Amino acid sequence: MPVKIRVKTDVAHEGEKETFELSLFGRLFKKDGSTFLKYDEVQEEGVVHTIVKLAKENALILRSGALKMRMVFEQGQQLNGSYESQYGTLLVTTDTTSFEHDTNDAGTGHAQLTYRLLMQGDPVGTYTMNIQYELEEQL
Repeated sequence: MPVKIRVKTDVAHEGEKETFELSLFGRLFKKDGSTFLKYDEVQEEGVVHTIVKLAKENALILRSGALKMRMVFEQGQQLNGSYESQYGTLLVTTDTTSFEHDTNDAGTGHAQLTYRLLMQGDPVGTYTMNIQYELEEQL
């Protein structure tokens, strides 16, 4: 199902704050009680293919293409993932403080995720990610 997706990410690190916003079109599908959002992002390095899996208790973000990353989120858990850089594969750890996901049968939903990100054990920042999605209107 075609969906409109909005992703807003607030990053706090050492007293500095940054906000990144993304509005794009992608696809939504549901499987085994989880919602999957699939979309492509065009960046300087090339196209990044992203899959976001939103389950009841956890979330997963997989990125491939110009950027390869795997991050897993579960409230109250520190979970390991990976980030492939030109220097090799780096260990990425998410320490998720909150995760909520609400969706309805009409294909509209919202997820909020707050987590501390560590790369190779070093803190990178605290991230708050808001993901909103809705079915594209059939014209």
